[in-house]
Amino acid sequence: MGGLAQMDEVKAHVAHERDSEVEGWDGIVSWRTLLSADRTPTAGFTVGTAEIKAGSSVEGALHHHTHHEFYYFTSGNGSVYLDGVEEAVEPGAIVFVPGTMPHFVRNTGTETLCFLYAFATDEFAEVEYVFP
Repeated sequence: MGGLAQMDEVKAHVAHERDSEVEGWDGIVSWRTLLSADRTPTAGFTVGTAEIKAGSSVEGALHHHTHHEFYYFTSGNGSVYLDGVEEAVEPGAIVFVPGTMPHFVRNTGTETLCFLYAFATDEFAEVEYVFP
């Protein structure tokens, strides 16, 4: 485990989305990492929020990584592509993505699609994205 939080330094922590840096893939998705051991005194999970604006491209978004991931959708309408199958999502939907499964999220609505994401790993830097 790298980053700030060695096991003896793990603490309760409150994070605010407004205080997190906006990152992203231009024209596809933006995100804010809220919990990650290289940024916060946390361990075991990497958690953040993501947004896909209406009309955004999904070209180049197909990817996989070895860590399991989940998405919990909070606003907007979209679909999630999971290993060749695309399923509709809306607020209240949760999606589990097994490690190594090719996937991406698409905004199919007219408003921004927002969701919470989490990886089963200490820090975001441990997630290696692989693009076909």
